[in-house]
Amino acid sequence: MVSADDDTDTPASADSSYVTTFDPSTDDQPSERVVSAVASLRDEDPLELSPLYDAVEPEALDALVDHANRVDEAGTHRLWFAYEGFDIGVQSDGQIEIVDPTAESAT
Repeated sequence: MVSADDDTDTPASADSSYVTTFDPSTDDQPSERVVSAVASLRDEDPLELSPLYDAVEPEALDALVDHANRVDEAGTHRLWFAYEGFDIGVQSDGQIEIVDPTAESAT
């Protein structure tokens, strides 16, 4: 979850991009982390957001990360999609980048 007190949640550049992480070696699901991070950025309850499946199939996202971590030579995979006005990049190594495209176009 993106929060002011969490060192793993850092702005990547000028408040337009944020990075948070999940642990791909545990049951920490990237789909759940995306929703909680976006809810935190928007200062909303996760249940107030549109369903993630309107943007990407949550089970497929979780399965992609799980598969990449089971196959050592698969490398790191990244999937980009738009959700709640943000561009979301989920990497199979546990990094989630959340980009606000409106903030970038304003600079």
